Amino acid sequence: MPARAKSASETPDRAPLSELTALSPADGRYAGKTQILRGIFSEFGLMRRRVAVEVRWFKALAACAQIPQLPALSEEQNIFLDNIAANFSPADARTIKKIESQTRHDVKAVEYFLKERLDAGPGLAPAREFVHFACTSEDINNLACALMLRDGLAQVLLPALDRLSAQLERHAGHWAELPMLARTHGQAASPTTVGKEFRVFAARCKNLARQITGVQLGGKINGATGNYNAHIIACPAVDWRALSAELVASLGLAHHDCTTQVAPNDDIAALLHAMCRFNSALLDMNRDLWGYIALGYFGQRAGKNEVGSSTMPHKINPIDFENSEGNIGIANALAQHLAAQLPLSRWQRDLSNSTVIRNLGLVFAHTLLAAAAAANGLGKLTVDRKALARDLEHNPQVLAEAVQTVMRLHGIRDSYEQLKELTRGKSELTLEELRGFVRGLKIPGRDKQRLLQLAPHSYTGMAADIARRP
Repeated sequence: MPARAKSASETPDRAPLSELTALSPADGRYAGKTQILRGIFSEFGLMRRRVAVEVRWFKALAACAQIPQLPALSEEQNIFLDNIAANFSPADARTIKKIESQTRHDVKAVEYFLKERLDAGPGLAPAREFVHFACTSEDINNLACALMLRDGLAQVLLPALDRLSAQLERHAGHWAELPMLARTHGQAASPTTVGKEFRVFAARCKNLARQITGVQLGGKINGATGNYNAHIIACPAVDWRALSAELVASLGLAHHDCTTQVAPNDDIAALLHAMCRFNSALLDMNRDLWGYIALGYFGQRAGKNEVGSSTMPHKINPIDFENSEGNIGIANALAQHLAAQLPLSRWQRDLSNSTVIRNLGLVFAHTLLAAAAAANGLGKLTVDRKALARDLEHNPQVLAEAVQTVMRLHGIRDSYEQLKELTRGKSELTLEELRGFVRGLKIPGRDKQRLLQLAPHSYTGMAADIARRP
């Protein structure tokens, strides 16, 4: 008997959606690390927050004494409405999608969904036309989007960034006194400590995370072109600006009072730019650590069954920092496009930013992946103290800065030029040769002794204190 032909949905190019068939790696290969964002930035998450906004608006209208056509809600009715929003489920989302297949309008589908629920509610059917009352779709969308961003930050991203900063602070304290040759322009420079260099990135990440937190997200609910036109015609006695401001504030958002049909989205752009700055600091750290691993300053713990190369068994590659770098590139490219596009809208409204804004979740996903990969890499680091000491020992010329500075203190002419002649480009210079130069200086004995006792590993200034700074 011949084999049954596969249906179109079963053929390889139309495989059912799964982590193996997802178009985006964020929902495919890396799904296990990003699934925490699905309930927030997925279409389900957007629908859920649209429903919540519609319910809050309906309740605000019912609480307004200047709209006698909509009586105040009973306790039972309030609980019923709150439960619609609180218990919104994937089944509810599928119902909305089914409605949307007929309406060809996503927000109108939410309105019809809620009207159906009110028809089945306790005495709410007569009030069904107050669902989405005087609203344009953007009134609901901009508030829902702001709630998604707020929740994505508070529930997922900021805790991840805080954990990363704390990890960097632990490294800073642990290696506060461990000397390391610094490199400016890739060349040997005045020594630092391992801990101090981690403190630099801990401080940057902490400060940049505060900038993300400091962005005040806002929203508006003021009608088709931002003028409350229909509101005033229908209910002139209502202070619509005050009611709208109260509703937006109750959602924990700043009120945008002066808008076109769309919220200005300048706040979202500011948030995205702040995220880019954090990512750029993280990228800087990834590249530094990659370089230090290449120099042999750091090693990496590897799992027993891990493979570094398909052909070279010895390798332990810095893949976590490389993975973080790649995800930062994607996150920042998306964020920069969104930040440039979202504040723009021709005249009072166009849809050029409607599809763009749906990619906010990907910015969060790739930022989260970048932070997680960097944290994983940090957790594997080991220090090769011998390599650090060897590099310091082989570069005594870095003490030239200290010698010429003390010479300047005592007015010795051409101090810098003398040390330049002695040290510049001379990799064979020894510490003893430098000390011989110091012995010939006409400077106070106490200062001369301090220079003679100096070695690259002890020439770290206040690095250890800075590394421990809380």
